[in-house]
Amino acid sequence: MLEPLQDLPDGVIGFTAVGKLEADDYRTVLIPAIESEVKAGHDLRVVLYFPTFDGLTPGATWEDFKFGIENLTKWKKIALVTDIDWMRHVTNMFGWMTPGEMKTFAVAEKDIAIAWAAA
Repeated sequence: MLEPLQDLPDGVIGFTAVGKLEADDYRTVLIPAIESEVKAGHDLRVVLYFPTFDGLTPGATWEDFKFGIENLTKWKKIALVTDIDWMRHVTNMFGWMTPGEMKTFAVAEKDIAIAWAAA
């Protein structure tokens, strides 16, 4: 499940992962928030907070792929906040393939990640 992060600076949207991510999380939470930012003429500055991660359903994997392709030129910054080693490692290895700039932060650096995304 994805839950919106609250109290973010203007122009930054964020989400907390809770449990397993499903396709519906993309369709009802993530994509509407992204579309709202794009319609407002904003570049996409996103904070993804993963204190834990229980995986993706197959439908969520497909939505994740499609989601990355749409609005390709609007992506500005993505901050991944997690202490999960394999997620940090994979992001550091393949983050260059993500549109925009992507950076990982430790859970204790959540506020720093938000400030980075907003800058």
